[in-house]
Amino acid sequence: MSQFYHQTCTRVFSSSLLGNGSSTFCARFRTFQRKDTQCRAFVERIILSRLFKIIMISTISMNAFLVVLGTDYETRYNLFRLWELAEIIFVAIYSAEFYMKLYVDPIDYWKDGYNLLDVSVIVILSIPYSLRKIKGKHYPYLHIADGLQSLRILKLITYSRGIRTLITAVGQTAYTVFSVLSLLFILMYIFAVLGFSLFGTTGQGDLSNWGNLAGAFFTLFSLATLDGWTDLQQQLDDQNFALSQAFTIIFILLANFVFLSMFVGVMIIHTEDSIKKFEQELRLERHMTVMEEKQVIVKRQQEEVSRLMQTQKNADYKSFGELVENFRKTLRHTDPMVLDDFGTSLPFIDVYLSTLDNQDTTIYKLQELYYEIVHTLGLMLEDLPQKKQSHSSDKVDKK
Repeated sequence: MSQFYHQTCTRVFSSSLLGNGSSTFCARFRTFQRKDTQCRAFVERIILSRLFKIIMISTISMNAFLVVLGTDYETRYNLFRLWELAEIIFVAIYSAEFYMKLYVDPIDYWKDGYNLLDVSVIVILSIPYSLRKIKGKHYPYLHIADGLQSLRILKLITYSRGIRTLITAVGQTAYTVFSVLSLLFILMYIFAVLGFSLFGTTGQGDLSNWGNLAGAFFTLFSLATLDGWTDLQQQLDDQNFALSQAFTIIFILLANFVFLSMFVGVMIIHTEDSIKKFEQELRLERHMTVMEEKQVIVKRQQEEVSRLMQTQKNADYKSFGELVENFRKTLRHTDPMVLDDFGTSLPFIDVYLSTLDNQDTTIYKLQELYYEIVHTLGLMLEDLPQKKQSHSSDKVDKK
């Protein structure tokens, strides 16, 4: 009993020491402040700059183009030195990008899946060189490592938000797609066993397509994709299988028009949702950018006003209005101004412009009415002398 108590106390004590040590380490790590904040901020600005992204996208594109040229033996033989020099430059640029990002954020860098993809590409780049140094140039599996170099174009995903949106949509549909594919596999399993039993008999069956379960699965895959299904059906009709047409029609209706259409529909729905989220993020980023610019302009205006107040104290101005009037003369029409008045907001301007358009339309209609009134009065004035003359002639006849 005493031994058990001693062991229990030892475990609790050791676990408490580990817990206290880990919590202390985490607390110290969270409160740790880097002393190279200015250099880190400078490197971060370089990474986030538009010029850096353009350089990386151009480098990846050129690298992919040279990989395509390397598939031609004569071209690669004639440009062997240039190709090797370009490979060294590309590897150096990718490594520099990796070290810069790792320097900016050495902890959170490993939490991003796209950064892990970049690390995987860098590892793949080093595989052929390592195999040539260790195994020699005639290693039988070296061509596989050279073929994997085409994966370096995947680095474009990091710099393309549209592609990342599609990948996010595909990731969100993984569970639903897996369910649809599972149902499709169950359907193919049922029809594979049924087709093997109906058409895979050893005597008069179609052994090339339905002779075993693996061949039946491949045949059903061809039917599901509608790839040469008429030829498969013709082979069954030549052997006079009674239920072959009903079997083919039912499977195509279920597999192609139901399950594959369901698969495409799920992908489209999730892709639309991801695109909507992407557009919302873009709008939010634009709004945040506008607000930051507004804050900068407001801060600059406050500094200008403070400078004016200081100038008023130091100079001989009668009033602050006179100082502002002199300052207004120095302004240009291109100087930005931030106004919080409702009369300067975009919704008010839109309503005001639409109101002016309605006023113009109303005035145009009133002008047309005035023209009609004037025309009518003119006709009445033309008829008036004739009526007076007829009235005077009637009086003379009566006399």
